[in-house]
Amino acid sequence: MTAPPTTTSPPQADPGTPAGAPDEGPARRSVRDRLAAELATTPGRLALATAVAVVACLLLAITGFLAGNSQSAALRDAQRDAAQLVGTQELRNDLVSADATATNSFLVGGLEPAEAREAYEASVSEAAQSLPALAATAQGAAETDDLATVSDSVQRYAGLVESARANNRQGFPVGAAYLDQASSALRDEVLPTLDDVAVSTSQRVDSDLTSVSLSQALLLFVLLGLVALAAVQLWLARRTHRRLNMGLAAATVALLVGGIVATAAVLGGNGVARSVASGPYAATVATSQALSLATDAKSMESFTLIKRGSGAEFEDSYQTSVTQARDLLNEADDAAGTRNDPLSLLDAWDEKHAEIRALDDDGQWDDAVAAATSTADDSAGAAFTAFSDAAHADVQTTSTQAVDRLASAATTAQIAAWVALVLGVAGAVAAAAGMNVRLKEYR
Repeated sequence: MTAPPTTTSPPQADPGTPAGAPDEGPARRSVRDRLAAELATTPGRLALATAVAVVACLLLAITGFLAGNSQSAALRDAQRDAAQLVGTQELRNDLVSADATATNSFLVGGLEPAEAREAYEASVSEAAQSLPALAATAQGAAETDDLATVSDSVQRYAGLVESARANNRQGFPVGAAYLDQASSALRDEVLPTLDDVAVSTSQRVDSDLTSVSLSQALLLFVLLGLVALAAVQLWLARRTHRRLNMGLAAATVALLVGGIVATAAVLGGNGVARSVASGPYAATVATSQALSLATDAKSMESFTLIKRGSGAEFEDSYQTSVTQARDLLNEADDAAGTRNDPLSLLDAWDEKHAEIRALDDDGQWDDAVAAATSTADDSAGAAFTAFSDAAHADVQTTSTQAVDRLASAATTAQIAAWVALVLGVAGAVAAAAGMNVRLKEYR
């Protein structure tokens, strides 16, 4: 007799698993069930609270350190790039000053005065010495290449000036052509390249100062850590009916101190960066640019006389440069918050220039040249020197203020970063120890 066929019942789905949902598997369900069971007990919840408290403390340690450290790096970058920008402007000023001196000396004819020659050589020498330092701190291959081009062009410029001097000493008219060529090379090749370097450096300074403010975003995590630790303490107090846990209290103090230090340093550093950007740094850049424009105007004054009646375009250039320089000095006054000497001294020199132009326009060219090349105390040359010295002094003062304040803020942010790290780690240890006391009560 044949046995009836055996039928196998299909496996029954876990009643706790929704229809169509993938089966998690016994191992995964077992871990989840054990975890849920553990958290249903007071020791399990205490262990979770301990983890939260420790993570909250470490959150302060890590984010406080990152906020302070990143801001310190941004401030030091701003300090370096600001110094680079000032150095580039000073290089430009040295070259324009050398050209103004050479052009003015050309009016004398023959062998130029020894003082003028020394002033020219000093300006060229300072420019040559500053180029390697600027190239060493340049950012990127483009800036390095630009400064190398400037170095080559400066040598070419100096060679053309020497040719102009040699011909001028012998009374050859071709000397004026060499001087024109030298001045054109400076204005068409060197100065635009330096302006490009200055623009890129200024953009880096702006980017550095923006990075300083971005560090403030990390302070939100510091606040989150403090809130999490406070929540753990509130839960523990309600659960155990004990108001004070020494470990958590110590961790709270550590986090509060670390949070306050990190917050004060980061917010203070951002305030310093903004005040420097709108104060001494802005004044430094404006005054340096004004000095460069005024020095260029000094060259235009000489070229107007050299051209003897056909130098109207140089006089127009003079007026444009002086007007722009005056506007920049007003900006520097606003940024520094004081009225400075260069502005009044620029006006005094401009009045002397007006006297020179009046003589030349009246047909008294020799008298105009004598007034332009005089070194007497009441001369145009003395007035310009007074302006130049005052402008240089202001640049030195405000640039030092900017660099020192940025350096001080960077150091403060760096110290705060380490304080937050140490206190955050110490708080984590204290929180773990304090919670462990409660856990021992259930063992």
